[in-house]
Amino acid sequence: MTRLRFAPIPASLPATVPFTGPETLERRSGTPFVARLGANENGFGPSPRAVEAMVRSATEIWKYADPDNHDLRHALAAHHAIAPEHIMIGEGIDGLLGLLVRLTLAPGETVVTSDGAYPTFNYHVAGFGGHLHKVPYRNDAEDPDALIAAAREHFARLVYLANPDNPMGSWHPGSRIAAMLDQLPQGSLLVLDEAYAEFAPNEAIPRIDPQDDRVIRLRTFSKAYGMAGARVGYAIGPVDLIAGFDRIRNHFGMNRMAQIGALAALQDGEWLAETRRQVTAARDRIAAIAQANGLTALPSATNFVAVDCGAEGDFARRVLAELAGLGIFVRMPGVAPMDRCIRVSCAPAPELDAFAEALPKALSRARQG
Repeated sequence: MTRLRFAPIPASLPATVPFTGPETLERRSGTPFVARLGANENGFGPSPRAVEAMVRSATEIWKYADPDNHDLRHALAAHHAIAPEHIMIGEGIDGLLGLLVRLTLAPGETVVTSDGAYPTFNYHVAGFGGHLHKVPYRNDAEDPDALIAAAREHFARLVYLANPDNPMGSWHPGSRIAAMLDQLPQGSLLVLDEAYAEFAPNEAIPRIDPQDDRVIRLRTFSKAYGMAGARVGYAIGPVDLIAGFDRIRNHFGMNRMAQIGALAALQDGEWLAETRRQVTAARDRIAAIAQANGLTALPSATNFVAVDCGAEGDFARRVLAELAGLGIFVRMPGVAPMDRCIRVSCAPAPELDAFAEALPKALSRARQG
């Protein structure tokens, strides 16, 4: 008789990873990708000041990171003009989502999200015994009305919404997001994922009191700040909820060099502005490549563009596979009708040049079946 025994909830779950990384795909094929355009990483890179700060700190990596994240937390508070008690630092939004679900959701309680939205959130809900209800996208965007209706019907504890949205790049006005708070059922918490907020127009960002106990907002250094590998994210929310993270978080989970790099990145506004400019130019370039191949690029407020391949999901999956065979790593939405698209991350010119060269070949091969 084996001594191995899992706890009941994980024992009931499949051993899955929400995303297959490009490194795994490269190992399978035995060939490195020419263009890494599938993970919504920021190929324009982090601030040189952040890199310099991390290099300087390397000799002190023998030290644990500050478990209070004091310097970064206070800098973020000043950046957002709020008190530090409203901010929690964590290992990227993914890590914070896991902590949030563990902190707020009892086994069997209900969560509402969109079918096709960020799967890592669903992964955490399942991992802590929650029950998921999903609503469809509407016009290639998450549907606030449907989310609210489902939350009321199922007495949802958590309601997840990304604005701007992944995987479609769409966005809602901040006023619409703020209005959702008055429509939530009693006891529901809106989980507002703002990973792409720095790329969005100003009107997409809601004005919400950080002490409002109906919402928690999640931000990251992975996208606009170009530090996906550093795993630095933060939550903004009411003081009591933020303090609750201290009950369960890994207090030495943050990487010391990442803390220091994120602080330097936050202070380099010029680099952030330049990154935004380059991302805007890259979005235009991707749209032009799509148009040149008879495809349609959807409007985007993120650092990626969803490209409509003009047919159903099976065709888009063939395009995706053919691109991979040509050394181009992209991803696609997994749920119809969004799966008619491929999703292409913004990147420097050489990678987009490679995409532009490969796309007509991939389309031709996909059309041949």
